[in-house]
Amino acid sequence: MAARTILVTGGAGYIGAVMCEALREHGMQAVVLDNLSHGYRDAVPPGAVFVGGDVGDAAVVRELFARHAIDAVIHMAAYIEVGESMLAPRKYFDNNFARPLVLLEAMEGAGVRKFVLSSTAAVYGAPERVPIPEDAALRPLNPYGWSKLMLEQALAWHAAARGWRYAALRYFNAAGATERCGERHQPETHLIPLVLEAAAGEREAIAIFGSDYDTADGTCIRDYIHVRDLAEAHIVALRQLDEPASATADLAAHAWNIGNGQGFSVREVIAAAEKVCGRKIPTQLHPRRPGDPPALVASAAKLQAAGWRPRHTNLEEIIASAWHWKLRQPQGLAAGKPGSGKALSSPGA
Repeated sequence: MAARTILVTGGAGYIGAVMCEALREHGMQAVVLDNLSHGYRDAVPPGAVFVGGDVGDAAVVRELFARHAIDAVIHMAAYIEVGESMLAPRKYFDNNFARPLVLLEAMEGAGVRKFVLSSTAAVYGAPERVPIPEDAALRPLNPYGWSKLMLEQALAWHAAARGWRYAALRYFNAAGATERCGERHQPETHLIPLVLEAAAGEREAIAIFGSDYDTADGTCIRDYIHVRDLAEAHIVALRQLDEPASATADLAAHAWNIGNGQGFSVREVIAAAEKVCGRKIPTQLHPRRPGDPPALVASAAKLQAAGWRPRHTNLEEIIASAWHWKLRQPQGLAAGKPGSGKALSSPGA
């Protein structure tokens, strides 16, 4: 029997590259579509098929489906910076919502109707209760969250009108590294790699944005999930899409949170990194950033009921995997630019 072929958009990114690793280990073929605006060609694992192009390019996407017998799509290509989305909302609505509609049209034409979306906890905004269940109110605080929610809604109506099968996986904070792939953004915006840059002396201090939140130590609390555990959740989701189920436009019915179910504050992350790295990490206090909720922690009970369990739940273990990956980079993380092929990994999709 031929292996399943899965299209991974954004597969040259941090999470996308790890996703391709997981597909291969589970006996599936990955076809990567990435425009390399933020990704690295060398991040695509051996054995995966690489197609250079944008999900919004109708000709490229139609040709891809004509050449490859795609069984399902994992859509990871997106802009992900909350702060930037507050300053450039149109950029986010175009890239994260409008362009994927071109992909959906090409899928419909090719008869491919299984879709796993990389969504986000940002769709919840500032939740009324924590941990957050999938049926919590959806009130994004920023254009990034809204762009993801809009695509979730488009998929819900494709399911109701066309019989599509889809899952919207609402990521909390992906972190950590595999042996081959680690996190690297240009510019870097995620807390753990920034903390490790400060630990390595690559930046003077780590900025703490807001120390007066309604939390135990005044800093924001987030749920960190190891990137490989995140990839394994997509494997579970793919298998669930093979099971018969009634089509519905109810977003909560198709949404799965991916997180550890426990939160750590900014100060706790810094303290854990100090233990891992064996050195003091300098900090600087700054005002709050617009669009940052005080706490985002997942209830992943729904995904766990489908057979998924996170294997890396200890914060120090997650940070250690990222630190050890960073130390293995021969030229440091400053070498290589998106699309250059000089890096071993790439930014998150």
